Amino acid sequence: MKLVNIHEAKTHFSQLIKAVDAGDEIIIGRFGKPVAKLIPFNANSAPRQLGGSWEGKVHIADDFDDLADDFLDHFTAG
Repeated sequence: MKLVNIHEAKTHFSQLIKAVDAGDEIIIGRFGKPVAKLIPFNANSAPRQLGGSWEGKVHIADDFDDLADDFLDHFTAG
């Protein structure tokens, strides 16, 4: 893994992308401390689903006031 500073990453971005495309991982640092990582994109990995991730995990008591539908949409996929 190669560590580059932000200025170097901006200056040589296309070269870094070529290296990542070849399978390398690049760490981008600020003042010598890692802050980001460039890694090859894996088209076969499943996208992370955030919507509906709380569905079935949050229950509202029967005596609770009705909630607006748009609020409930944040807790379900729909």
